Amino acid sequence: MLLKASHPLPLLSPTSSEASPPPPASLRLALSLPKVQTRRGRVVAASGGHVITGVVFEPFEELKHSELCLVPTAPDQSLARQKYADDSEAAINLQINVEYNASYVYHAMFAYFDRDNVALKGLAKFFKESSEEERGHAQKLMEYQNKRGGKVKLLPIISPLTEFDHPEKGDALHAMELALSIEKLTNEKLLSLHKVAQKCNDAQMSDFIETEFLGEQVEAIKKIAEYVAQLRRVGKGHGVWHFDQMLLDEGAAAA
Repeated sequence: MLLKASHPLPLLSPTSSEASPPPPASLRLALSLPKVQTRRGRVVAASGGHVITGVVFEPFEELKHSELCLVPTAPDQSLARQKYADDSEAAINLQINVEYNASYVYHAMFAYFDRDNVALKGLAKFFKESSEEERGHAQKLMEYQNKRGGKVKLLPIISPLTEFDHPEKGDALHAMELALSIEKLTNEKLLSLHKVAQKCNDAQMSDFIETEFLGEQVEAIKKIAEYVAQLRRVGKGHGVWHFDQMLLDEGAAAA
């Protein structure tokens, strides 16, 4: 912001004979003012000796600069957009696509484990909730895109697998390892998105990613990694049913 000294104003009140005190040191530091000293009731700059009668913010003077046209007039331009780079806008749209693809895969896993000849209701519930969570992430990013004045562009979604059985690992372990890979890949994409925000000097976007996504993503990776470790222990037999019941019990306890 440009700060200028106003036109000289008297520092003495018409009804008072006492001089106004000089600006406090904290204010001079914040406004980058030169050192001041009092001389016969006036505040005088140490360099130049001119009288400082007060510092004011002059918004109308600043708005005269053409580069500070803060309210666009074109009907196709966002009124809210400010300091939001095109690279940031494009990166947000890519991350929306990542979240929707992850949601699509988890929804396919839900449909598989909910079949009558698979009937692992705990795993079906877990992947259904995971799908909804990823879709919620996509919606949160879409809302952020609109908030910053960008335009949401939905990109194509790849058709996911429909069968998750594995001859050696079984379906539960195979699906959970795939879920762990998806969470790690999503985390990589979020870190890349964060780098774009930093490159564009967008402090608010960096804070948004850190606050809303990065911590939660690390927790999700840790949780699914533990599930993979447990499924590797129980094998493909009766232990998978017990693991499935554990997921159902966790959901009931959370409710």
